[in-house]
Amino acid sequence: MSLGSPAPAAWFDIPEADRDERAALSSDQCIIDDEHFFLLGQLHIPVLNSDQPFTWLTWVSVSEASFCRASDLWHTKGRESEPPYFAWVQSALPYLPGTLNLKAALRTQPLGERPLVQLEPSEHPLALEQHNGITMARVQEIVERSLHFGAA
Repeated sequence: MSLGSPAPAAWFDIPEADRDERAALSSDQCIIDDEHFFLLGQLHIPVLNSDQPFTWLTWVSVSEASFCRASDLWHTKGRESEPPYFAWVQSALPYLPGTLNLKAALRTQPLGERPLVQLEPSEHPLALEQHNGITMARVQEIVERSLHFGAA
């Protein structure tokens, strides 16, 4: 199961009338004002006693150089051997404290797979869940909260 946002948080800050002029948004990439660069990745959270993780589809900001490199390799076999890109989480996931600007690494995956988002170790609840895993009851809580309140 996965949940996520259709765009990075900064995209929602742009007035709707200005979005077409200021931003280019696809299903996996976003550029805002030709100076902010975003990629969509998968943040896996292990589910205890399950073979399948819970996944947050998570936008991250990367440098222009990293964005260009990832774009250049988008359709290249073997791209998963690329070193990880430094990134900042740019999805407002339903956690307290908020998830914007958590430090992360973005790891390119084989063709056809979204990159993986790996949070830097911290005491943030999302980082702890990614490191320690969650129960199926916690997955249900996340899904119910997200669907009920329209979060994520």
